[in-house]
Amino acid sequence: MRTIKTSTGTDIALDGDLLTVMETLFHEVTARRELERSFEDMMREIQVLIDQMTDEERRAYLLESLFLNTVTYENERLGSYMRKLASKD
Repeated sequence: MRTIKTSTGTDIALDGDLLTVMETLFHEVTARRELERSFEDMMREIQVLIDQMTDEERRAYLLESLFLNTVTYENERLGSYMRKLASKD
């Protein structure tokens, strides 16, 4: 299995698991800096990872990311609708 590295040298296995990448980004950018990070810090680190991926790997992670974000969006919309229904009681 191929791996890529964060700017701090942490390995990330490219096994198609988006949550592993997200968790590593959290630990390496957010937690390591004790929540003192900026949008630009996170974007730079994401770019470091993307630059190491092949086109096929980027496509696979984009697909998983869009799916995860769509499910999250649907859940948020449904939650809002359910709260609205509950408040009418």
